[in-house]
Amino acid sequence: MDTLRPIGYWLKLVDRLIDEQFASTLEEHGVTRHQWQLLNVLSREPATVEQLDAAIAPFLAASADAVAVEPETSADHLSELVESDWITLTTGTYTLAERGRLAFDRLAEVVAANRTSATQGLSLQQYNDTLTALEAMARNLGWHD
Repeated sequence: MDTLRPIGYWLKLVDRLIDEQFASTLEEHGVTRHQWQLLNVLSREPATVEQLDAAIAPFLAASADAVAVEPETSADHLSELVESDWITLTTGTYTLAERGRLAFDRLAEVVAANRTSATQGLSLQQYNDTLTALEAMARNLGWHD
């Protein structure tokens, strides 16, 4: 009988595969994964760079260089979106512009298709149970929101 691989193996593998799939898909549309995350947050409400950092912290931490003196921030990914007129910056607050809203809506369809593909064969209950279990494990290991 084969032994099951440990959860760390599956978590790292699935995380890498998700990152690769999203990066490839978003790159086709001229957006990075970090920019997608920022657009996603701003699609709900305007935010400061500090609020954006908090909202996408797991993505920033995952890509931060271990030897970097300065930790990565949302600001590192916002300038191109501002230059493209997808978001605006007014008195320290970023807002999704109309052009950005249109782009976000198109990208949301692509991302939804990726998510559907990744969860194919899972029932909604299995998917929700997986999320619940992973959140519980994160809390057990010291994470809090």
